[in-house]
Amino acid sequence: MPTRKRIGLRMRVVIFGASGMVGQGILRECLLDPGVVEVLTVSRSALDASVDTAVDRKSPKLRELVRPDVFSDLDFTPIARELTGFDACFFPLGVSSFRMKEAAYKRVTRDLTLAAARVLAKQNPAMVFLYVSGEGTDVRSKTMWARVKGATENALLSMPFRAAYMFRPGLILAKNGIRSKVAIYNLLYRALLPLVALLGRFPKLATDTQTVGRAMLRAARETPAERIWNTAGINRLGR
Repeated sequence: MPTRKRIGLRMRVVIFGASGMVGQGILRECLLDPGVVEVLTVSRSALDASVDTAVDRKSPKLRELVRPDVFSDLDFTPIARELTGFDACFFPLGVSSFRMKEAAYKRVTRDLTLAAARVLAKQNPAMVFLYVSGEGTDVRSKTMWARVKGATENALLSMPFRAAYMFRPGLILAKNGIRSKVAIYNLLYRALLPLVALLGRFPKLATDTQTVGRAMLRAARETPAERIWNTAGINRLGR
């Protein structure tokens, strides 16, 4: 796998969406990684007890920045100074498009992401930005969520980061005590557990929260030439 120059062994990282299922997986791997010396989470509310089975909230590496107004105003300039000095940003933040109008979905998915990315790129020109979209993302798609995610990816890839990576996982299995915050997902997950376990044996169809976290950390460090990673690629990178 062709790579560019590695980031130094000591990394400072920022995570948006750390309380979600994928975000918890990324946060867990960052806190366990001895090369990650600081983790800043940016969110509308503090991490709660629901993540305790997966994440050590008392870790000295972890610092939380809670700013609900930033997420509603889409203005990250007031906290630009606090978003300075980081080597990588992990951005698994997102919402389900179920029953959402396209304009509302664009605001949360595209506009929020790009507002944060613009400030991060300005404050951290050597940063690696890693975005989680999903299998099937395509700006030309007739499916609303895939089209919006595709436009978001294209905009991120054009920004002046050291490198930007788009992760497109398909089915994601929860590991290490992680649970989704979406109730219907947990219900379906339990109901379909035998099928989910079977699909987990096929690396082109499914991955898991631990593998996604490790794959994104590796990409942040090694900056591979490939910019878009599907499920099979994520599993290779996260081994």
